Amino acid sequence: MFDEVFSESLPLADLLVRSAARYPDQVAIAFPDLELSYREVLAQAVEAARGLSALGVRAGDHVGILMPNSPEFIAGYFGIALLGAVIVPINARFRGPELAFVLGHAEVDVLLSTATAGDRMDLRATIAEGLPELADAPADQPLRLDAMPRLRRVVMMQGDAGPGITGAEAFRAAAATVDPADIDRARSFVRGRDVALILYTSGTTAHPKGCLISHEAITRGSVGRAAETVPWGRPHDRQAVWCALPLFHVAAMQTLLATLAMGAAFVTDVFLDGSRALASIERYRVTSIWPWFIAPMNALLNAEDFDPARLASVTSVLLVGPPSELRRVQRLLPQADLINGGGMTEATGYYAMSSRSDTPEQRATTCGRMVAGAEGRVVDPDTGLEVPRGELGELQVRGYSIMLGYYRDPERTAEAVIDGGWLRTGDLFRMLDSGHLVYEGRLKDMLKVGGENVPAVEVEALLCSHPDVLIAEVVSRHDPRLDEVPVAFVELAPGAVVTEAELIEYCRTRAARFKVPRAVYFKRGDEWPMSATKVNKVALRQEVRDMAELPG
Repeated sequence: MFDEVFSESLPLADLLVRSAARYPDQVAIAFPDLELSYREVLAQAVEAARGLSALGVRAGDHVGILMPNSPEFIAGYFGIALLGAVIVPINARFRGPELAFVLGHAEVDVLLSTATAGDRMDLRATIAEGLPELADAPADQPLRLDAMPRLRRVVMMQGDAGPGITGAEAFRAAAATVDPADIDRARSFVRGRDVALILYTSGTTAHPKGCLISHEAITRGSVGRAAETVPWGRPHDRQAVWCALPLFHVAAMQTLLATLAMGAAFVTDVFLDGSRALASIERYRVTSIWPWFIAPMNALLNAEDFDPARLASVTSVLLVGPPSELRRVQRLLPQADLINGGGMTEATGYYAMSSRSDTPEQRATTCGRMVAGAEGRVVDPDTGLEVPRGELGELQVRGYSIMLGYYRDPERTAEAVIDGGWLRTGDLFRMLDSGHLVYEGRLKDMLKVGGENVPAVEVEALLCSHPDVLIAEVVSRHDPRLDEVPVAFVELAPGAVVTEAELIEYCRTRAARFKVPRAVYFKRGDEWPMSATKVNKVALRQEVRDMAELPG
């Protein structure tokens, strides 16, 4: 019959307005040195919306956010949504040329940033590199840039004015000229299928693609999936969620919105540090941690002061990774439900997750089943025909959370979303008789070794089963006889000593010869080429090509 769990479809800003009315004085956002109540978060968002309105931003305009996790990011995010404008989150790790591409391609009208990002990033320098014309533009004034004609303002929500930059003082003064009632009226016209976000996602192409995400997809999806899978406890229990990822990533947005919808505290930080994170988790008695990926999880587990007892309040962990790593987390935190899953930006995050009835082994070895409102099928990549249960193929998904398309790219939209509204994920899966999905790697990461199919993820899992291997990434190398062969990049556990030959021999005794890496290259934790949240395999493939071209 009907489940108690249901999802709500509402405009993005309404989610915050509703929760601020229900839980005005509860902690909504917690940084190590700052707490904000729901009432305060809404007030800051309304002020941001008033400032943007004073600068001429209206419904449908595009507003970029270039910031690390911060109160300003959250205020800007919801402030843009209050106006019915479109949020364009930008990777805070981008260099100037990457920033310039997104600003131009997304046709951004106003860019919000902050000068208080600390020593770890200099966003002013990034903006100056990407927009050199700013150097000759007056402060606190509208922009007229030849290279970026749509861009009207660059605003520091915290920080001083500068050449071409509108400072926080001028932005607040402009906000004071707008009646808050005007903001509420603008909010009332926002529709659920309007575009809420343009999320840029990297791939094998030269430039990232901008996914058009509706209000319904980001709110209904985020809240519904969390309600369906996470043990939230009783309504009056105090809940807190820790998230390690940057808020410009869809996974962190899912976490933020689900947390705020539940009236819980969203615990985060400007940067990820294992010891700082452990202290925050203890302080707020966090009930659910969302590291999402193995690297952020390891930041906790490898902290010098880590003790499983410090995570005693945790009842759920959202994490994807090799089964060996997931089993390790389960052993360390036996009181917590491991929630595995599969997702992508084009699907507005998760399309499959562990269900509450799944066994620990199902949680460690599968991505769960399709969530409510999402449908999946596994097809032969060449014929497009659905394959029998248990056979390998490309997963295709459809449902209300699928993107509306790629911005200004109808050709790639037509390639990605095919007849019937099916999104081609580019991921290889097996769907078991139970409906559980087993991830077998990216379609583009399927190696053809002498005619044999070798999923890179299979070799990665084998390497990660070695007790000294922390992270393994496998890519192809050209081979004149076999066309391509696997090679591996490996990060060892702290203090471990193991050679390339030992790892190759380890694989040789456990897998068919064509699956064994022909070379192993070692990486330190700070040497991996990274995208927003994961290792950039495009860069690793380039490293392999560069090594092949070296003399001798």
